[in-house]
Amino acid sequence: MTFARKTFTDDAGTIPRIPSWGTREGAEAPEDVAFLSGAALNHLHLVLSIEDVPHALLRERLASAAAEACVVSTGRPERAGDLRDAVHFLQPGGHPGPAGEIYMLWRQAVERPVTVKTLHRARPELAPEQIAAWLDAGQGAPIRRAAMALEAVLKERPRDGAAALLLGEVALAQALGWSHVVPLLALGLTGSDLRCEGAALRLACHRAITAAAVEATRQAADLARRASVLRTVSPKLRAKGADEAVALFLTRDAVAPTALTSLRSDRAARRFCDRLVELGAVRELTGRDTFRLYGV
Repeated sequence: MTFARKTFTDDAGTIPRIPSWGTREGAEAPEDVAFLSGAALNHLHLVLSIEDVPHALLRERLASAAAEACVVSTGRPERAGDLRDAVHFLQPGGHPGPAGEIYMLWRQAVERPVTVKTLHRARPELAPEQIAAWLDAGQGAPIRRAAMALEAVLKERPRDGAAALLLGEVALAQALGWSHVVPLLALGLTGSDLRCEGAALRLACHRAITAAAVEATRQAADLARRASVLRTVSPKLRAKGADEAVALFLTRDAVAPTALTSLRSDRAARRFCDRLVELGAVRELTGRDTFRLYGV
């Protein structure tokens, strides 16, 4: 018996999903759970090597989901739409509020390669030496290292779940050799999971990674397809500064017309966004007539 060999190609329409055997539910034995998480993470690692995937946009999309999960775990009512509004319509000198701060933290974390210095800049109350010690707390395979870093932060800052999850994500990215953080743990870990310790926390991390890697792979395929549509219609856009505007849509989860500074005016930016909606290249995200946001 022979099997067709699947390959990973730079084709937005052929990004493979994780095989069904890798996403089955009900695994209880720690070795089975670890195997499934490793398989899912390996698949995602290969997907992230595909050039047609809009990597910056994918990271922002996952960061938005991570921020929402962190906000929900604190019992606050804000959801993704509220977080986008709090940040994208923030006035100069204004404050985004506690939930908006969490959203900004995750966006900053995925925007550029993360170092101890950039983490300290995002959370100045955390000493660089302490951040480095937390990141060095982990030993062994990537998910184990991430879980140990996560636990190290929680032991010292049990009420700071966002910081603990972010440090866990950084430890995971470093262990995998990724240049940027790709939020995964925050998408799958619950508040009760964060109260676990030791082997129980590591097991929860394995399960969270499996679920999040499946979702990240789905998002990567969807965004690759949508980005392909945007690139296809971009030659039809005659506005001056259109190329720069399109590039912003390929890196940002949500874009306000006022952010399209390469266009002539706010009115031109609004017309540009409406034109992209007509062409099926972007979506309006708010459902409002004013203070609109758009995204791929």
